[in-house]
Amino acid sequence: MKPILYSVVILVASGAAAFSYIQYEEFVALEKDRTETIASKEQIIADADVADKDIKDEKKKLATSQEKLEVLTQAVSSLKSTGNSLANDLAKLQEDIKSQDDEFAQLNKALEEVNNILADLGGGVTLDTLPEKILEIEDDKKAKQTKLEELGVLLEGAEKSVTTSRAESDRLVNRLIDRNSRISRNAMGAVVTAVNQDWGFLVIGAGSNSGFAPQTPLLVERDGRVIGRVRPSAIEATQTIAEIDLESLSSGVRLQPGDRVILAQPVTN
Repeated sequence: MKPILYSVVILVASGAAAFSYIQYEEFVALEKDRTETIASKEQIIADADVADKDIKDEKKKLATSQEKLEVLTQAVSSLKSTGNSLANDLAKLQEDIKSQDDEFAQLNKALEEVNNILADLGGGVTLDTLPEKILEIEDDKKAKQTKLEELGVLLEGAEKSVTTSRAESDRLVNRLIDRNSRISRNAMGAVVTAVNQDWGFLVIGAGSNSGFAPQTPLLVERDGRVIGRVRPSAIEATQTIAEIDLESLSSGVRLQPGDRVILAQPVTN
């Protein structure tokens, strides 16, 4: 009975030992797994910390990049605006250059005309001496203007004098015309046919038929010039005897046949 009990005890002890060994191995395996799990967890935590740090760094880098991107975006926008402004300025500058080219062309044309004018002025006139030439021309113009004003005054005086002279001339002409008209109306003109210097009388080839009357003053003409006076003393139908007014004769003048006799005063109508 005891051997069986011993056998049973041994079997139980062996089973317990086997079970304990198996449990030990499982414990060792579990401990190993736990240790590995803890190590893995720590590694994971470390990796997570590293990853978190990397994420934070990346976030910082991203924020910095975004800031830089915003700055660059603003810079690009500013550059675009500046570019547009520069393009407008360039277009305006090109227009100004074209306008200046046109002005230069006009200035060159004007300069050419000025050079031609200077050449016409002569005397080696240049742009440097042009102001002096202009002053000289202005002085000459003023002198000529003064002279012209003086001539104007003289001309005005001459015109007044001419007007006065013309009026006087017209008056004299009218007087002469009137005198000639009165003389021309004198139809009682006649020719001296004989002269007696000793007795101081002459014979006129016209008488009462021609309108001669006693005491009518007569003028004696020669070549259209009055040279003396006579007074009728005896009048017949076709001839008249008249006394010579010796005092009326010019010095050295002697009446002679052929002289013309007219009335001193014309016949009135």
